Amino acid sequence: MSKVAKGSKLDFVHARAALFDLYGDHLRSRGGQASVAALVKLMNPLEIAAPAVRTAVSRMVRQGWLQSVRLPQGAGYGLTPKCVRRLDEAALRIYRAGTLTWPGRWHVIVFGPVKDRPRRERIRAELTFLGYAALSETTWIGPRSAVELDTLLDGERVRADRFDATLGGDPCELVARAWDLTAIGEAYESWHAEAVTLVSALPETASADQVFATRSRLVHGWRNFLFRDPGLPPELLPAGWPGEKARAFFEQEAARLLPAAAAFVDRELH
Repeated sequence: MSKVAKGSKLDFVHARAALFDLYGDHLRSRGGQASVAALVKLMNPLEIAAPAVRTAVSRMVRQGWLQSVRLPQGAGYGLTPKCVRRLDEAALRIYRAGTLTWPGRWHVIVFGPVKDRPRRERIRAELTFLGYAALSETTWIGPRSAVELDTLLDGERVRADRFDATLGGDPCELVARAWDLTAIGEAYESWHAEAVTLVSALPETASADQVFATRSRLVHGWRNFLFRDPGLPPELLPAGWPGEKARAFFEQEAARLLPAAAAFVDRELH
């Protein structure tokens, strides 16, 4: 197995992030379970060592993302309902955000002040991941209601008013107030340049594990935009939005590389 050329942000993937990507991109559609041995082998092309895999799995179990299962191949880990919801929410935005429509109304969340700082920061991070932006400390908006919102608010014991509203005024001005589109656009341009370099470095005769590693890095880099880009509709984005070119490249290459990557996963699962 040849290693990927170093120097790009897409070269390195943390073990926990790689496992989320693996379960979401491959294992979710294969029953959502894998033995420990298989997880270690599947992380090997990404140069993630066995101890790091086991540590990441243990952490994901403690956080409620994975649960222990017994498989014919031995001890393993499967998705929890919480993780299934997270992966489905992510897949909706990763692979189908370009087809989502916007009815012209914002989904608004209003809740009382949260005094505990760690809890407040946790809620902020989760809402940002779900595509919301803060208009104030207690008022957030998103282009659509998130599937995971109820679970988040219930889990944090936060009571909130939720409703759809037009909010008045120019929606593009509201977007500019809520999100830093310049920074997001620059991030897309940077990712696209690095992704082109990453894919171009893959030999035509690449083995299945090499293709898996390249595609995994591609998906991981793209998935990071879930923490920055809320998936705004085209009518609210600037002309020539770089996210469109980046999305077209991602969808093309992710689909092209999938058969070989999937073959590697199937081989290592059995």
